[in-house]
Amino acid sequence: MKKVIFILGVITTINVHAQLPQLGKAAIKEVISSMTLEEKAQMVNGASTNGYDSTSKLLISQAKNLVPGAAGITTPIPRLGITSAVLSDGPAGLRIKPKRPNSDATFYCTGFPVATLLAATWNKDLVQNVGAAMGNETLEYGADVLLAPGMNIQRNLLNGRNFEYYSEDPLLAGKTAAAFVRGVQSQGVGTSIKHFACNNQETNRHQTNAIVSQRALRELYLKNFEIAVKESNPWTVMTSYNKLNGRYTSETPVLINTILRNEWGFKGMVMSDWHGGSNPIDQMLAGNDLLEPGRKIDYDTLLKSLKSGKLAVSVVDKNIERILEMVQKTPRFTGYIPSNKPDLKAHALVTRQSATEGLVLLKNEKQALPLKSSLKNVALFGVYSYDLFTAGGTGSGDVNKAYVVNLQQGFANANIPLETNFVAMYSKYIGDSMPFIKKSKEIKGWQRTYHLPELLPTEIDLKASAANSDIAIITFGRNSGEGSDRIINYDFVLTDGEKKLLTDVSNAFHKAGKKVVVILNICGVIETASWKNLPDAILVAWQPGQEGGNSIVDVLKGIENPSGKLPVTFPVNYEEVPSAKNFPSEYATEVDATKDKKRNVDYTKYEEGIYVGYRHYSTFGKTVSYPFGYGLSYTSFKYGNLKVTTKGDDIIATLTITNTGKVAGKEVAELYITAPKGKLDKPKYELKAFTKTKLLQPSESQTIELIFHKSDLASFDESSSSWVADAGDYKISVGASVEDIRTKVVYNLPEKWEKKVKGW
Repeated sequence: MKKVIFILGVITTINVHAQLPQLGKAAIKEVISSMTLEEKAQMVNGASTNGYDSTSKLLISQAKNLVPGAAGITTPIPRLGITSAVLSDGPAGLRIKPKRPNSDATFYCTGFPVATLLAATWNKDLVQNVGAAMGNETLEYGADVLLAPGMNIQRNLLNGRNFEYYSEDPLLAGKTAAAFVRGVQSQGVGTSIKHFACNNQETNRHQTNAIVSQRALRELYLKNFEIAVKESNPWTVMTSYNKLNGRYTSETPVLINTILRNEWGFKGMVMSDWHGGSNPIDQMLAGNDLLEPGRKIDYDTLLKSLKSGKLAVSVVDKNIERILEMVQKTPRFTGYIPSNKPDLKAHALVTRQSATEGLVLLKNEKQALPLKSSLKNVALFGVYSYDLFTAGGTGSGDVNKAYVVNLQQGFANANIPLETNFVAMYSKYIGDSMPFIKKSKEIKGWQRTYHLPELLPTEIDLKASAANSDIAIITFGRNSGEGSDRIINYDFVLTDGEKKLLTDVSNAFHKAGKKVVVILNICGVIETASWKNLPDAILVAWQPGQEGGNSIVDVLKGIENPSGKLPVTFPVNYEEVPSAKNFPSEYATEVDATKDKKRNVDYTKYEEGIYVGYRHYSTFGKTVSYPFGYGLSYTSFKYGNLKVTTKGDDIIATLTITNTGKVAGKEVAELYITAPKGKLDKPKYELKAFTKTKLLQPSESQTIELIFHKSDLASFDESSSSWVADAGDYKISVGASVEDIRTKVVYNLPEKWEKKVKGW
């Protein structure tokens, strides 16, 4: 802006902006000292909601159009050289609008595999490459921070957002997240790891109170975030909606300042989830720097509190300092001009290849897979084989992608003929049902998905198909999304129609001497124990991204050897899940009479403590359908020569893995620790390290290292607020799953290891 002044009768103009400190040219504290209280109250609020003064309204309106469809922006202050930072979803790819007003161009983004599939690869290098591709699209479409990864522990298999999360295990989740963050941020854009912390259910997510012991909190629900923070230095952390032990996470100083910043050394910015928390003053005091998406009521409250002295200006200045440190790193601030033309073809190849490594082969009797080269005809069943095939979940974890390759198209692209009668039948059935599907989505919103009843072929049609086709493939699908949790009888178990389809197809094809393969196109764990004896092979495809149909067929044909391993346990039934009675579902204890409140809705007690997932099943001898870390291959592997050495406080296990089969393949080696008996109860097994081999040719060997730290042997002792590892013999077990241990060795910790931390 310019200002007109009179000097000795001469009209002169001066540039007022030139007299002000500018971000990037002056010290951040100097820039902050030049802000008005109004600007400070605006700066700690996101700029996605109008309602400030007239000048700010114009600036915010302009900023909101920087990247249409982005989730939020930070407030710009041009007079101080402060630009907006554009914040965009999401964990499976950049989520922006694919079309813009007054433009014929398109802005589609790549739909990558969901987080659970990426964790199922157990391949940190692969995940980092996927992150780099996502980061490139974030950069080239003009966004500055990708609101990802989601990394909450999959405490209960009914959580509606599990597809956005990695695992039931904190080490696997933390290491995978760290690789993802490194990949994204290698492109010069930021990430926001979320949701910090204990956002393990969607039901009543804005108000529910997670009641968690300090030990479970430290060992499970914070450990994954700690790993990601220390190993990848994310630009930002997003706090969660829920309360934690009685207080909203965004209003909890011990969580944000004591643990995240002081104990872990996090230097970045903390932001709220969208409309998260209830008291903006408490959020500022807790160290939650940025409130998104920006509410007028929060602005008014903060401004009034700053003017009255109820909220110290120095507190908000520190929050703003961290916001501006982040803004200075953004491509927008540094002057990068986005091309709006990322290499989508190259990224399609990335998603196709990455998905193949996360597909998990659960069953493969009598070498039903890979498909024989002499194959002439495939009978393809299940509505999810066709247009209902799902590349990813719904809500903020979805991506506006240009296309999705379903399984029907995947076979066509591989030049494998399908039984035409059923292709025509499914095409008509799904087409006729689309109005009902659309209406259901309009009624239920993106939180729920519509289950189209399965098409049930007649006995005559099945007999003819079995006679004319070489193999039957059935796809069962499940989808979910932000805002609601899954339902046992709707999402977890197969419907009566699906069971009948599987039974009828299996009977007809087995009678004709033909095999049956089931593909699971699922957002999360489903029940398998009651029906897994029927098909000859089962392949978990998760939600594999926009190239999913091609990825699945690559594995079915044997072009790619399946090497995925389960990052979550498949239980025999829901009742066996350790949190079953403490999660909002049909099976939960709905009311706590002593409190007269809805348990698991208003609050949830994490009564299973540290015994989540395989920690529960292995420790208490529970039979599962498929264990954590499990996954078959088209080849076989031998483990040998396990040795343990130390280097400083690092413990290094080396072993040799040999491909003993007839085709090339990759193997995941998983290292578990069994602690000696001591003061604290311990799980039978705890994952402490893992690695994936290169592609090993038949008879080829690779010597690998599995490295962990002495501190990784420790558990959290609440009585002393300390991490403690007792002296004694620790059994080191390395295997192909938590139930398939191939080799063991004992490591002796000669003396007790202990580290005190500040209590909650």
